[in-house]
Amino acid sequence: MLDYRVEARRVDAHGGVATTKQAEIVLDTDLAGRPDAFNPAELLLASVAACMLKGIERVTPMIQFELRGVEVKLRGVRQDSPPKMVSIDYELIVDTDESDQRLELLHKNIRKYGTISNTVAEVVRLQGLIRRSTT
Repeated sequence: MLDYRVEARRVDAHGGVATTKQAEIVLDTDLAGRPDAFNPAELLLASVAACMLKGIERVTPMIQFELRGVEVKLRGVRQDSPPKMVSIDYELIVDTDESDQRLELLHKNIRKYGTISNTVAEVVRLQGLIRRSTT
């Protein structure tokens, strides 16, 4: 079993800071929102994106998949009462010359072995697609 630890503290009525190892993230806790920090919903989406990107780093050498870059776009939908995320849609955009079949193999492996994406998918509809970059 792996053990993860994060600490967070309130800075003021507008934000906080979360830390782990030698890293920190400014948190948007202002009721009016703030443009220079991630709010809790955005942090959740960023966590799913990071999980997918890390999965790509893990899987590509195993399946000998060649790529030049990856972008992940996510959209979360939140209901008001009770407040919760009800769906997360994503798009994985891969800059590669690999075949469509290999692209789908990469997607299958990312979904199968993602710690955060698997956890989130247990409680929220997590749905998306993978496509080739057009640039």
